[in-house]
Amino acid sequence: MAILVSGYNTVDTDNLRLFVMAAERLNISAAGRELGLAPAVASARLAKLEQELGVELLRRTTRKVSLSLDGADFLPYAREILVQADAARAALGGKGAGARGTLRFAAPSSFAQLHIMPLLPEFHTAYPDLTLDLRLSDTRFDAIEGSFDLALRSGPLTDSSLKGRKLAADTRILCASPAYLERRGTPAIPSDLPGHNLIAWGTLEPRELVNGQGETASLDPARMVCRTIVDDGDAQRAATLAGAGLSMNSAWNVARELAAARLVRVLPEWWLNDQSVLWLVYPRTNVLTPKTRIFMDFLIERLGNRPAWNV
Repeated sequence: MAILVSGYNTVDTDNLRLFVMAAERLNISAAGRELGLAPAVASARLAKLEQELGVELLRRTTRKVSLSLDGADFLPYAREILVQADAARAALGGKGAGARGTLRFAAPSSFAQLHIMPLLPEFHTAYPDLTLDLRLSDTRFDAIEGSFDLALRSGPLTDSSLKGRKLAADTRILCASPAYLERRGTPAIPSDLPGHNLIAWGTLEPRELVNGQGETASLDPARMVCRTIVDDGDAQRAATLAGAGLSMNSAWNVARELAAARLVRVLPEWWLNDQSVLWLVYPRTNVLTPKTRIFMDFLIERLGNRPAWNV
């Protein structure tokens, strides 16, 4: 497919796609292989694109490939052109059109390992031409700076630069191991929490608890024994299972352990009052491409309707 880039002659979108992939990987041969091109053919196509645009996009040496200043300036526009081209194809070709190429998806590692990875064989069987480039980390990320097509975020959707669809509620609860509770006793009301060991997440800021009657109470790490602070959900779950103390967990992270009685919900009438929600988000400036819509619909269908971790 050829398009007209403002101020230039028509440009082949296949060559644009090759440039974007080479720029992201800083490897022309690897980008070419992913598109089924021999290294010499990939290099020739990039040279043709540069000739058409009249600028050097990639600097090549015998040791490495890097983006030129012009290439760095042009890259976001090239991505947007490809998004628009894919959307145009989909409009002409129906719902399943455009389900090919690579989709860059970012998600918390803990959630992905528990709930997304088991779904991959089913997804790849249904969409064999679509590759998922998964970037998994429990650390906060920037969906725009990272150039992700789609990302999973937990929390209120307050970022005006993003659009999103709700996947599911992200209820946060207190839990502990049976061994810990046998050793230290089981809190019956929120005022029993001070003095207990707490495996904290991220910060030691006070958190608000709420119950079904709308009553609120405080969970203040400063009034508890807090010697472990983690930023990884798997590590937090493991420490809780080992009996290191109470922890604040997303229900999706401990549902299996609660069902098997390896963990016990503490203060079962109460949960964290942070109104946290699992959102599937994408940059507001992006056209929702067929591949993004397909993966989003797939996750919502498999995980969003009455998820197994509901409490």
